[in-house]
Amino acid sequence: MWSGTRSDTAVPAPTTSARAAGWVLRSVVAADIEVIAELRATVMRADLERLGRYDEHRVRQRLRDSFSPEHTSIITVDSEFAGCVTVRPAEGRQWLEHFYLAPHCQGRGLGSAVLRTVLERTDAQGMTVGLNVLQGSAARRLYERHGFVVEAQDPIDVFMMRPPG
Repeated sequence: MWSGTRSDTAVPAPTTSARAAGWVLRSVVAADIEVIAELRATVMRADLERLGRYDEHRVRQRLRDSFSPEHTSIITVDSEFAGCVTVRPAEGRQWLEHFYLAPHCQGRGLGSAVLRTVLERTDAQGMTVGLNVLQGSAARRLYERHGFVVEAQDPIDVFMMRPPG
């Protein structure tokens, strides 16, 4: 995932948020795909319903169809599943996708801590990072706080990018 290295990575808590302490990125195992698919369905449901796009089967199948285990890490907090993040090469940049946190882990600084770590690694590689977020999603504010700007948008998605910092 990161420069060809795949190992569990204990990440210290950021100094700005002690609440994000104790998180680790670990490699994906085969059994993780269904857990991730369920998490995706849970966290995206409200936004997809608001946009008139929620489909019980499709929300999970889209994850399965685009799942990239070699570029995905599981986020654990105190050894418990807390979410996932994928960073894969695409179109001359790194593409951030499938960044989901369990609802009980949101709003505690964990998303910012994980995103800072991802961006430190892509910055070290000199890579631009792209992503898309659903129109009206609260996640857009997280990305904007970390330097992402709108590149394009349509009625469903906002495409954002961040050059290396």
